[in-house]
Amino acid sequence: MAGAAARQLFLAATGQNRGKTTTSLGLFAALRSRGLKTGFMKPVGQRWIMIDGVPADEDAALMRAVFDLQDPTELLSPVQIPRGFTRKVIEGEVVEDLGARIVAAQGRMAEGRDVLLLEGTGHAGVGAVIGLSNADVAALLGAPVVIVSEGGIGRPIDEIVLNAALFAARGVEVAGAIVNKVNLEMEPQLPRLLERGLARHKIPLLGVLPYREILSNPTLAIIEDGLQGETIWPGRDMDAIIGRVSVAAMQPDHVMQRIGEDALVVVPGDREDVIAALAELWLSPDEQPNRPLGFVLSGGYRPSAQTIDLIRRADLFAVLMEGDTYTVASKVHDLLVKTHPEDARKIDEIKRLVAESLDIDQILAAARPIR
Repeated sequence: MAGAAARQLFLAATGQNRGKTTTSLGLFAALRSRGLKTGFMKPVGQRWIMIDGVPADEDAALMRAVFDLQDPTELLSPVQIPRGFTRKVIEGEVVEDLGARIVAAQGRMAEGRDVLLLEGTGHAGVGAVIGLSNADVAALLGAPVVIVSEGGIGRPIDEIVLNAALFAARGVEVAGAIVNKVNLEMEPQLPRLLERGLARHKIPLLGVLPYREILSNPTLAIIEDGLQGETIWPGRDMDAIIGRVSVAAMQPDHVMQRIGEDALVVVPGDREDVIAALAELWLSPDEQPNRPLGFVLSGGYRPSAQTIDLIRRADLFAVLMEGDTYTVASKVHDLLVKTHPEDARKIDEIKRLVAESLDIDQILAAARPIR
């Protein structure tokens, strides 16, 4: 059983890629910096990898790597939902009490801890089909919830209120909300408006996280490491932050009009006309707009020696990948929205932003003892 001093908090979100993992990482660091013995658990995971032969949610694996967590993997990530699992549950093929597994992990993780940080998966209803929605799990564990949304005024408030209703229907206390990716330079009044808008629904605003490009987009080094393709040329700066990803599936002149600044261009390796046109932008004696950072060459098509030499003279990053352009672009997108243990600059920025932007005292005060 958990000690009387152990408290817990459940971080949820209004959907995918809202900033929940960013908030978890920064909040965990902030709690530890206060000398609190802090544990982490992702009760239910949908995207998972193998660690030492044991399945673990990707976010649990991230926290384990960043903070050198020594807890057993099966406690950090007690339940994973692999492909086909939902069908098996509905058809009665899964007989294990998964809720009991989560509660048992909670008890063990709380031993000797001051705070246990729990991270949900997606919006409040994700997992409802197998009886383990975020609302179900938070209720099962008796944990108050903080809801993370992102940007704007109307959409985040609407999403937070909608999700809060499902948590409330399960008897879960909604301790407050955090809004991520707020452009404070363009709209400095947003925190005040969000606070007043949420107050109408008796939901405290616990802080806003300002938009930072480095938190939204990875560096070329992260792309190279994540894709695991054949690097043809590393380019001039592997720490350069990608401004956007562009798929070049049109004539060179149209591509050049659309790619935008600091783009990583996904293009078939045999579209040498496009590759050459973009590389030439760096070789021009005059400053050219829309110069790319580099290429992800799809289809497994290796450009000619002449084109590769042009890439090298332009000093552009280029990695060769098997798979069609859509598949490769999807892999790149997945890397865009995730934080990776190797991205030290991004992780340091997350820790700093969370510590400076969120009301850590108020968040900590919302944590409740584990029953």
